[in-house]
Amino acid sequence: MSLMNDTIGILDRLIAFPTVSTDSNLELIVYASELLEHHGFRTTVSRDDTGKKANLFATLGPDAPDGIVLSGHSDVVPADAEDWTSDPFRLRQDGDLLFGRGTCDMKGFIAAVLAMAPAYAELNLQRPLHVALTYDEETGCFGARHLVEELKAQDIRPAVAIIGEPTMMRVIEGHKGCYEYTTCFHGTDGHGSDPDRGVNAIHYAVRFMTRLMELGETVKAGAKFSNERYQPPWTTVQVGRIEGGKARNVIARNCSVEWEMRPVRQADATMIKDALEEYCRTQLLPEMQAVSEDARIVTEIIGEVAGLEVMSDNEARDIVCRLTGSDLCDVVAFGTEAGLFQSLGMSVVVCGPGSIAQAHQPDEYVSISQMQSCLDMLAGLSATLEQRS
Repeated sequence: MSLMNDTIGILDRLIAFPTVSTDSNLELIVYASELLEHHGFRTTVSRDDTGKKANLFATLGPDAPDGIVLSGHSDVVPADAEDWTSDPFRLRQDGDLLFGRGTCDMKGFIAAVLAMAPAYAELNLQRPLHVALTYDEETGCFGARHLVEELKAQDIRPAVAIIGEPTMMRVIEGHKGCYEYTTCFHGTDGHGSDPDRGVNAIHYAVRFMTRLMELGETVKAGAKFSNERYQPPWTTVQVGRIEGGKARNVIARNCSVEWEMRPVRQADATMIKDALEEYCRTQLLPEMQAVSEDARIVTEIIGEVAGLEVMSDNEARDIVCRLTGSDLCDVVAFGTEAGLFQSLGMSVVVCGPGSIAQAHQPDEYVSISQMQSCLDMLAGLSATLEQRS
């Protein structure tokens, strides 16, 4: 069989595993692990606390610190069969297009990597090749965070990571982060005619939001930290939802604020979080607890997806540009696991088959021509793996 036929066959198997983020991905991980082991990879499967989900980290070649990681997430978003022309968890080919949930986001890339395993096994590797498959990217990159922590603990330090998210095989060297939170204010209620006898959670939430907007303007004014390649080119903050209170004449006991920030650089996110924490700790909370010791402010992390910071020295970018024949790099608005890998000190790039416009959509697809471009890139990687960095 041809390499493309092998790839489509593997993709067919991957799509048949309904790895929606709310469900287990273990069957897919076992399948991929056994396939890679058959071709000489050393594999490690690490489960989450529930035991129902797992990461796979596989290595081929020498035990050395200059390895190259090919990474993809195994989970997909839900698919409502009523909105699809065909079964979303059964691969369907129509001409040049391959339909199925996860074809472009991002099981197409995973299938191409797995299909290349026999060829990689024949190489005289001078650098290790790692394959990383993660869980729960779609709900907050929890699997990648787990994987990075384990790599740190084991002092495994690859040099390069290629994240195969759908970019139409464009070379992406940067993206903003996305940090999402819910901050809840808990006060004490009472009659609205005597507001000083209670702790109005809405009033304190308003002051919190005002401080958040002030910090957003401060970051925006720091033009030297903006990046004109993004739109908008600065770190943004915004409140998306507020809920609280019972009636206009009742002191609001509770109020929740759902907010986010999308930082151009990690330092902006750290500054905003630290400043808000200090404001709550030194000003808002003491005022609230002066009236009621039970008053409190609690912030829940909904998701923290680190950005991929553009680096002037980026081996991953240079390798993938050479392999794809691209002279240009770009940045994107959507988030990936790339920033987590970058936190390990790796040079990282995002490049994979398919369009982000197809991701999460009914009748999601990837084209065979895009898959061929991906296979060409992965085949070209062989020469790099046989050379010392």
